[in-house]
Amino acid sequence: MNFALYRDLLAVRPIRRLLLVGMVARIPHSAAGVLLTLHIVLTLGQGYAAAGAAAAVMTIGIAVGAPWRGRRVDTVGLRRALIPSVISEAVIWSVVPHVSYEVLLPLVFVGGLLTLPIFSVVRQSLGVLATGEQRRTAFALDAISTELVFMIGPAAGALVATAGFSVLGLTIIGIATSVSGLFLMWFNPPTRSAEPVPGSEPASDAESDAAFEAGQQEGAEVAVVAAAPAHLQEAAAELAPLAAAGERRQQRAGLRQKVVHNFAWFTSAVAAVFAVAAGAGMVLSGTDVGIVAALESGGHQAEIGLVFLFWCAASVVGGLIYGAMHRPISPILLLLGMSALTIPMAFAQDTWTLCLLSLLPGLLCAPVLSAASEKVAELVDERRRGEAMGWYGSALTGGVALGAPLAGVFIDGVGPWAGFVAVGLGGVVLCLVGLALQHLRRRRLAAA
Repeated sequence: MNFALYRDLLAVRPIRRLLLVGMVARIPHSAAGVLLTLHIVLTLGQGYAAAGAAAAVMTIGIAVGAPWRGRRVDTVGLRRALIPSVISEAVIWSVVPHVSYEVLLPLVFVGGLLTLPIFSVVRQSLGVLATGEQRRTAFALDAISTELVFMIGPAAGALVATAGFSVLGLTIIGIATSVSGLFLMWFNPPTRSAEPVPGSEPASDAESDAAFEAGQQEGAEVAVVAAAPAHLQEAAAELAPLAAAGERRQQRAGLRQKVVHNFAWFTSAVAAVFAVAAGAGMVLSGTDVGIVAALESGGHQAEIGLVFLFWCAASVVGGLIYGAMHRPISPILLLLGMSALTIPMAFAQDTWTLCLLSLLPGLLCAPVLSAASEKVAELVDERRRGEAMGWYGSALTGGVALGAPLAGVFIDGVGPWAGFVAVGLGGVVLCLVGLALQHLRRRRLAAA
């Protein structure tokens, strides 16, 4: 291990500034979920089921919007892509606290759809600014900063909401996120390499699309009926419907090839990483709910923060160790370990045993996320990396949206301990899916 990698990495000013901006910009987002939940329950007088539905609606909006936001970064550049987010964050979150629950639902969906893509932008830019071993260290530092954010944000959101200032808190979240977006636009971190290596950089999107269309035209048979001899006019007229049908088939085939061309980056290896992201999100959110349920059932609600401190601190330590390693570890193996080690948390008897049992899966939290991000940056070309990071974020968000209700169903039906078992086994299943996709890729490579 080489912990000097952190010193060397932080000596690079653009990387240091990007990590700092990313950390500050994430704090409002990390507080938004808790603030929105407590605003619905305490201020609007709705139940936790209604609050959960609103959180799910916002999560769906984020999952739907992330690939599109990433694609916009790829096609029009970071500054232009962030304009809708900067405007919507300030407007929507200033309106949300002043409306009824029925109006709030569509607003939070649009807010999620147009949310500032800070997670994917930071990862995409780190993939450009850092290379080799530095890239692993950079993604590890990003995962560590995310853990620090989730130590600060939810606690601050809960404090503001329970003090009766949820309306003001939600408004501040919108304005703070919008300001973060403006600062990100001013900073404008690179999302593509400025100096491509000769012969290694693929053509631009426009050049690639033009070449694709040229190939289509070269392969097409073009009939010029007007130039045909007179005695062929009648035959040409009879064949015209068949020619039109053939042309329509060619158009449909061309459209299919165009779609394949645009998603050529989505290989089985990338799909395996997305399965890991979904599994990580599911295990983390399910563990979150399981910790709260386990302590509430024993009347130890005041000690929830203590368990989260142990859990997140272990993740920070694990991230520091992973970032200093010379060799990467498969994100599938890391997720498998985290999922399996989450299951024993079901045997906790009190707060302190839960704290101790959370340490081992916690050690693998940040490494799983940093290894998966590193793998996406390695597998996907820079021209499509923003879109790929968007889909990666959607997979992670989808897993988060699945994990909480999955754990909740088992907690309500069986007991608080069952939530840990459910999401742990679910993570193992998604690891098996990832391994199957990797096996498929190896078979295809061997056949080629």
